Amino acid sequence: MMAPATISNLARTLSKPPTGFRRGLNTLVSSHTAKWMQDTSKKSPMELINEVPPIKVEGRIAACEGDSNPALGHPIEFICLDLKDPAVCKYCGLRYVQNHHH
Repeated sequence: MMAPATISNLARTLSKPPTGFRRGLNTLVSSHTAKWMQDTSKKSPMELINEVPPIKVEGRIAACEGDSNPALGHPIEFICLDLKDPAVCKYCGLRYVQNHHH
């Protein structure tokens, strides 16, 4: 059994990241986001994914994996297509619509 002092020190260590860690993480996130905001000649990832037309699916359920190559995709998401508007994958932003045969 661990001594109470050891448990207390462990809890304090795990709950507080090193001083520079948070600052470094904020800088990393800010610089990553800024690279898309500064260069207006390039399209952002959101603009690029919005250019992909909605994918037509037979049936009411779409299964999105993000890419045909499993190493490049994301966890599979099953999407219900009951609405008239396209349904959006929460991981990659691809849109799906039910293919209605009229």
